[in-house]
Amino acid sequence: MKLSIVILNWNGKTDTLACLTSLKKMHAPAFETIVVDNGSTDDSVTAIAKRFPNITLLQTGQNLGYAGGNNVGIEHALQQGADLVLLLNNDTIVDKHFVQALLDACQNHPNVAIFGAYPIRMTDTKKIDHLGGRWNNTTATFDLIGLGKPKGFKTDQPLDYVCGCSILIRKEVFEKIGLLEPTFFLFWEEADFCMRAKKAGFNLEICYEAKLFHKVSASFIGGTPHKTYFWWRGRCLWIERNCSKEEKDRLYQTVLRPEIRHIFKLRLIKTAQLFLNKLFQRKRLSQKKDKLLQYKAALAGYRDFCKASFGSGPSWLFKK
Repeated sequence: MKLSIVILNWNGKTDTLACLTSLKKMHAPAFETIVVDNGSTDDSVTAIAKRFPNITLLQTGQNLGYAGGNNVGIEHALQQGADLVLLLNNDTIVDKHFVQALLDACQNHPNVAIFGAYPIRMTDTKKIDHLGGRWNNTTATFDLIGLGKPKGFKTDQPLDYVCGCSILIRKEVFEKIGLLEPTFFLFWEEADFCMRAKKAGFNLEICYEAKLFHKVSASFIGGTPHKTYFWWRGRCLWIERNCSKEEKDRLYQTVLRPEIRHIFKLRLIKTAQLFLNKLFQRKRLSQKKDKLLQYKAALAGYRDFCKASFGSGPSWLFKK
């Protein structure tokens, strides 16, 4: 089985070089490494090409988002005859047996089409990130299985998607359901892909032997507002694409619109508080500004979904 590993880079030179270094130490059969540079404005391309001249380095010329950038790598891998495609976040460091563990899982479980890895938190190696999620149609979110649990945690619960920091996918899945949905841009795309795969009859599992360390949310340059915006916009898009009309109507009536009204009220309150604090020169203004930006981002994400305005989002999200 030919394996291609796709790593997406966007102004993440240090993380990407560290990830590639860990792959170079791998105890496994030969595999192709594809780095897709998503329009970086730093010297990522030069640095990666210099340190790793033998990898495949593709340049999109612009930020296509997580899904769009990875799709460039996936298409290249499939054109080169890959049987397996591994999507690997650049902010990960893999164990030296990582690839072999995934290849063994594919060999031993031919009925499984998608494998998630076992992500350990880089900042706290006694805990895991999360294994994946199960859709909760009461809260209109995914319950993250294993989030922050001690290392060694396993689950018998069936998953609707596996953690997006590392996903191994057989080519048959792409041939049947297509690529990642680029409209998401960031967040929810792996949940959408895995749910589509499940509906098409494919199975997914966790390969507990495939261990890696994950620097959680290293890609969010804009901080919490950036994350909040794409989470809300992607949440609505996921519901639109994956829920029945009856479920969508119920979720908007009982969950989404009440949550948005509540956030709108909180934004008004925080705006007034911030004005009064400035007026009386009180301290802790930065915390209140940060909270206000989160509310603004959530409302903007919901609004842009309703307007079908997708892409990279408002420019103010990227300001530090």
